[in-house]
This record gives sequence, structure tokens and C-alpha cells, in this order.
Amino acid sequence: MRDIGHFIGGEHVAGTSGRTSDVFNPATGEVQARVSLASDTELAQAVANAVAAQPKWAATNPQRRARVFMKFVQLLNENMDDLAELLSREHGKTIEDAKGDLQRGLEVCEFVIGIPHLQKSEFTEGAGPNIDMYSIRQAVGVGAGITPFNFPAMIPMWMFAPAIACGNAFILKPSERDPSVPLRLAELMIEAGLPAGILNVVNGDKQAVDAILAHPDISAISFVGSTPIARAVYASAAANGKRAQCFGGAKNHMIIMPDADLDQAANALMGAGYGSAGERCMAIAVAVPVGKETADRLVQKLIPMVEALHVGPYTDEKADMGPLVSRQAQERVLGLIDKGVEEGADLIVDGRDFKLQGYENGYFVGGCLFDNVTEDMDIYKTEIFGPVLSVVRANTYEEALALPMKHEYGNGVAIYTRDGDAARDFASRINIGMVGINVPIPVPLAYHSFGGWKSSSFGDLNQHGTDSIRFWTRTKTITSRWPSGIKSGAEFVMPTMR
Repeated sequence: MRDIGHFIGGEHVAGTSGRTSDVFNPATGEVQARVSLASDTELAQAVANAVAAQPKWAATNPQRRARVFMKFVQLLNENMDDLAELLSREHGKTIEDAKGDLQRGLEVCEFVIGIPHLQKSEFTEGAGPNIDMYSIRQAVGVGAGITPFNFPAMIPMWMFAPAIACGNAFILKPSERDPSVPLRLAELMIEAGLPAGILNVVNGDKQAVDAILAHPDISAISFVGSTPIARAVYASAAANGKRAQCFGGAKNHMIIMPDADLDQAANALMGAGYGSAGERCMAIAVAVPVGKETADRLVQKLIPMVEALHVGPYTDEKADMGPLVSRQAQERVLGLIDKGVEEGADLIVDGRDFKLQGYENGYFVGGCLFDNVTEDMDIYKTEIFGPVLSVVRANTYEEALALPMKHEYGNGVAIYTRDGDAARDFASRINIGMVGINVPIPVPLAYHSFGGWKSSSFGDLNQHGTDSIRFWTRTKTITSRWPSGIKSGAEFVMPTMR
């Protein structure tokens, strides 16, 4: 049995708390490793290493910090196949999907290579008589990231890359369900030239999260998870004087207009709804066709496509999607599907009884397709996080627009149409953070920022892009005047620039 510990001070250390959690192979249900769950003492040890290492790293000029990420990107590419296999073995997603997970994180690392430019600030000569004024952006000190199971490579890199590039030290608390890739990323950062203590990985559960929130030397926290926990983490961080960005759940809609190319829309719904078994915060969970004819035609296109989904373990190169991450996730998704049937939705493709020979104990759920779902149903209101697509029929564009506008979540949304006026109106009016126009998963590229609205996000600065540089730094403004420009005698009035 493989034992997984922590990565503190530039090296692997065994857990000392005596508490562990099993790491499963989602395709077989077998335990493949045990991960240590950190105590407050182990978290404190990681923070102490970070505090000791951070000042020298912050004083390192930005070109040298950028060179670490240049090397890290090279190492990621060289190790892509091994990292993808390691990720798939613990998460369950297909190898190609795992490579996508790694690639989108790698792109943020490429973005922060520009830190010499990104961290520049402003200067005003002659702001007043013989007075110059300038601002600088300095690292916050020690930051922490609490990341979910569904993207064990991408989201950690979204957090630690900009934080470290800005001169901070970082404590990463990944999901205990798939902890191996984050540890390997930390190894590669050291190999790329990062000083020991700047990136520490502490595995754990709620106890580790609470310790992060309470530790006085952690200045900023980034979190991705469910909305109830995101809200609680944000409130606790604020109460403890820490800045925080916390990202929660989603219920992403795709509106399909009558003029849309239905073949394109159906293909988009399949990839966005069932890719990674629906375990994505940007998965399309609700299809909203406008008009009865559009809805009938779309559903008839979707039925055989959902029935033909190739479900299998990550070792099956032909698999479209793999299992869910855990037995608990499987039971939760199956329970919500049952609830949808009880509430009166039409389950026109039923994947609840899916079984795969040789993998009977795996956490598989076949593709499910609901029609005639209504706003009052739990399967519409709740983030299912599984391979389930709900069709909610709308009579008009305005009726379709109102659905995501009224929903609790505001992470992502899409519209499929050939009408530029409709697309422009949709993009302008919708109260959702990320919008796709004929794009099913509108995740912004690394040089733009990722973040939702409403109950999908807490905090005013998003992940990656220029928002991340602002989040992981603080502005200091300096007003300077040299002796030759100083008047004699004391001045008792508020200084102005007259």
C-alpha cells in the first residue's frame, strides 16, 4: 500500500497526525493509497517554512522568478504523459481529459512568465511642487489555496503560479481524493529552481482548512468548492483579517435559438454536459431550446448520442467519459436522478443501471437525459455534478433568458444562434460571469480572468489573468520630496497639491 504524506520545506515528509484517508481507483473501487491528513502542527510547520523563505524570494528580481516558470513549463511538457496517467488513476477522467486539465494549468504558468511586466506600477513626476508620486505592488506574504478533486492539476496551478510569481510563498491544500499530482507539481517546481519552502503541499481535510483559516501568518486564501463551503470560508477568512477569493457551485445553461445549427448545438451539449462525467463547474447542465420545434428536434438528436456514449476506465482509449470520483458521489448523483423521476421529469435516457464487465465495483453512472424539466424541480435547482443533462423548454427568447437570470448560480452560460443582435443582447443583459456565444464551455484563457457571479463567487477579484496579480499583491503608494523642495517652518494644514 502506497502512503502519501506532505511536501514541506522542499521535501516529502511523512504524516505524523495518525489520521489517514483512503485514495481509491474510481474505475474499480479498490484502495490504491493512503493519504495522511494533517494536524494543526503539520500545517504550522509548513507555514513556518513559508514565512522563513518568502522574504528572500520576494526580493528576487522578477526576471529570475519568471525563469523558474519558464523551466517549470518545460518540465510539465516533458512529463505530460506520466502526469496525465497519475491524474487519471486517482480521479477517473480519461487520459485526454487529464491532459486538458494539465494544459489549462500550464497556460497560467506561461502567462506569469510575464511577471516583470505584470507587476509594474505607476509613476507621476511633478505630482505637486517638487513632489513625485509612485505606487508599487508588493507580495502579500504567505498565501494558501484550497482546491477541489475535479481539477487536481489545473486549479492548483491557477492559484500557486500567480501567487509565487508575485513573490509570495504558498501553502496548497489539495483534495484528499486525488493528492498525487499536486505533490508531483511541487517536485517539478523545485526541479525548476524554486527555493525550498516557497511551495508547500499539505494534505488534509476540514481540520487542515480550519487551521489555514486561523493561522495568523497566512494573509490571503483562494478556494474552489461547493457554494455552502465557499461562503463559509469567505466569511471565516474575512473575520480573521485575510483577503479571500472563494468560488462555489454552478448550474450552467445553454440557450438554443431556433436559427441555431442544431448539429453544432447537440455536439456542444454532449461534450460540455458529459465530458469528465459532468464533474466540472463549467459543465452545461441545462439545455434551453426556444420553441417547441427546436426542442423536439434537439431532443431527437440528443437521444441516440447520449445512448451511444462510450463509458469506461481511463485505460480505455475509446472512452468518452469515466466513472465518478467516489462511491459517495455516485450515490448522490443516482439519488438526484431518482428525485427527478419522482418530481415528474421525463427520463428519456436512463443510465442508472450502467454496469461494465470487470468493473462492477467502479463508480460509473451512464449518461442520463431529462426532458420537460421545470424550475421547481430539485434536478434544476441543484448542481448535480454528474453525467445528467436537463432540457427545460422555453417558448420565447425572453422566457429562455429569464431562466439563468433567476437562478441562484451565475458561473457560466452559453447561447447558440446565428443572430448577431440576439447574441449581443444576451451578452449585455445576462447576469452571469462567463458567457459563451456558440462556445459551450466559456472558460477564459489565462490572460483573462475566471470567475462567476451571484452564489458562484465570493470576493471581487477572480482567478488568473490580471485579477490574480492584483489579488496576490498589495499596493503601496509613495509620495517623495527631497530637501531642496521643502519649505522652511512647520506646516499645520492638510497637504494639497496647490
